[in-house]
Amino acid sequence: MRDEKSCGTITIKDNQILLVKQKSGIYGFPKGHLNIGETEIEAAQRETKEETNIDVEIISHLRYSISYIIDDEINKEVVYFVAKAKENQELKRQESEIDNVFWADMEDVINILTFDNLKELWKKAYEGIKKNFM
Repeated sequence: MRDEKSCGTITIKDNQILLVKQKSGIYGFPKGHLNIGETEIEAAQRETKEETNIDVEIISHLRYSISYIIDDEINKEVVYFVAKAKENQELKRQESEIDNVFWADMEDVINILTFDNLKELWKKAYEGIKKNFM
């Protein structure tokens, strides 16, 4: 079994959260593979920009991760950082990978996310967001 790591963001703007719908139909947060020589934060910022056209400011102490196995071959870890969207940017999806990119109200996020492990991660992140921003 080989290890893989991806990084992404749970991005906030005006009490809304940035979500993506992947071409596969999966709803989640923007994320992608960590490149060689890249930090988790650099990867999270780059992937968010590539998938959504949004530049973000990472809140590094709000770091959450999930792990899962893909096809009995890959041990996958995904690290998410809470981030703030920088002002006045237009959403634009990465056409090769993303079907849709949109802002969702915080109360609706739990019902939009596809996977249970991501819903559990969101619950923890939401507590961190409430403590730090509300």
